[in-house]
Amino acid sequence: MQVSLPALKAFDAAARLGSFKAAAAELSISPTAVSHHISNLEQRLSVSLFERVGRKIKLTEAGRELSVATGQGFKTIEAAIEKIAVTDKHITVSTTSSFAALVLIPSLQAFYNKYPDVQVNIISGESIDTDSFHLPVRFGETVRQSTDDILVTERFNVFSRVQSVHQYEQAEHLTIYTTEWKNNELPKVPLNAWLELNGLQNKPVTVKTFDQELFGIQQALLENALVFCSATLVKGYVKAGVLTELHTKAVDSALCYYIPDKSDRCNRHNVKFIDWLENLIGD
Repeated sequence: MQVSLPALKAFDAAARLGSFKAAAAELSISPTAVSHHISNLEQRLSVSLFERVGRKIKLTEAGRELSVATGQGFKTIEAAIEKIAVTDKHITVSTTSSFAALVLIPSLQAFYNKYPDVQVNIISGESIDTDSFHLPVRFGETVRQSTDDILVTERFNVFSRVQSVHQYEQAEHLTIYTTEWKNNELPKVPLNAWLELNGLQNKPVTVKTFDQELFGIQQALLENALVFCSATLVKGYVKAGVLTELHTKAVDSALCYYIPDKSDRCNRHNVKFIDWLENLIGD
């Protein structure tokens, strides 16, 4: 059986306050409108909800039963709305340590400058959370993802400190830091493809690996060495003039950053963050 929500709200207010007039004031409608809603509700249910004695009202047994139900129901709705309103101002982003440290965290202030009412919490990890307010930014194989979910496909090249680029381009032997993923199911870093693309497959190269790109980039900076890595991750360093690409051809990889089921993560602050992130890494 369908009954109108305004009628239930009028009944609930009158039952709580013990007065049609007080209910009308709470709901910002006239006492006549409250009486009309309740009369319609009683007709719909074929039962009296109030005993009317002069100007006073008293719940009938059926009215008391319905009052308990509406009271609990509206409290549950209000609690849910309050929770959503609070959660909606917070975004929890889970992603890889490298993407968090090299892309998101250094750029967060720019996001806050644009959206000061939103709080972003960043955690590292690959677990999937079904909470609609949780925003996972994943790293995986491009062909396994929906095109609509992909944020950026990865392009790799060798990077060095700006002042050392000519030194390395003329070197007879290269030592390159790169990554060997913890996850064996991921496609390998395309270093061999890069060497072949640039005609360097026969040049002496020593390759040193870490299990996260973050560590290889940090070590290359520390030692003033070369690092073969994602252009996305070092974009901030390149923009700041700390690193630069060697004058070599970059190679596309089979890897990408993506947000699973991106179109379903439609709370308004998630949309703001996703738009901002796509602009950040797409520049």
